[in-house]
Amino acid sequence: MFNQELTVLISTAASIAFLHTILGPDHYVPFIAMSRARKWSTQKTMIVTLLAGIGHITGSVLLGTVGIVFGIAIKRLEIFQSFQGNLAAWLLIIFGLIYFVWGLKRAIKNKPHKHFHLHPNGISHTHEHIHKDEHTHVHDEQGKQDITPWVLFTIFIFGPCEALIPIFMYTAINNSTFDLIAVTVVFGAITILTMLTVVLATSYGVNFIPITRFEKYTHAITGIIISFLGMGILFLGL
Repeated sequence: MFNQELTVLISTAASIAFLHTILGPDHYVPFIAMSRARKWSTQKTMIVTLLAGIGHITGSVLLGTVGIVFGIAIKRLEIFQSFQGNLAAWLLIIFGLIYFVWGLKRAIKNKPHKHFHLHPNGISHTHEHIHKDEHTHVHDEQGKQDITPWVLFTIFIFGPCEALIPIFMYTAINNSTFDLIAVTVVFGAITILTMLTVVLATSYGVNFIPITRFEKYTHAITGIIISFLGMGILFLGL
């Protein structure tokens, strides 16, 4: 089953998958930033990254399948793919800006301030506090669901992996079903593995960077990073 042509296809798919992922900051920056800002555990960070990676590959496979079934040329498919890519970039920009505004409001609300109290016995005092601490008690978080993983998952489905579709369609047209499955699985596995590795290693390193003075602004900073990333994809072709 593994003839010379299949070996070349698999090697090419693996190389392109690795380079495409490592050179595309949108494959890992959102997860690193969100993990730090929302204090996700390593397990949750890996699960969110994994699911987004699966959605990313699945969206590409579906798009390639549509092209094959309806006989759409790669050039025409690239136009639709470009539209989807731009849509995903805009979704990153919008999500980042919304998250930035929310994070900024949260930081302002958390700003320490003083209150003056005068007791009936004539004793007065002042005390400093914040309305909503960054380290919220467990009972305050109950019933609240973190929707950011689903937002990232949705964005990654809308953003197809443009490097996979030409390989997928070429293999589907010129090779067997086994070859198609093998190439797709290798491409997807390398892409997701690279995403997981970069996110895990970088998140581990980022945790050692002291940001105590800016801790309350981490959500706002994360929003700006994600929004700028979307702009880079849209206008600079990152």
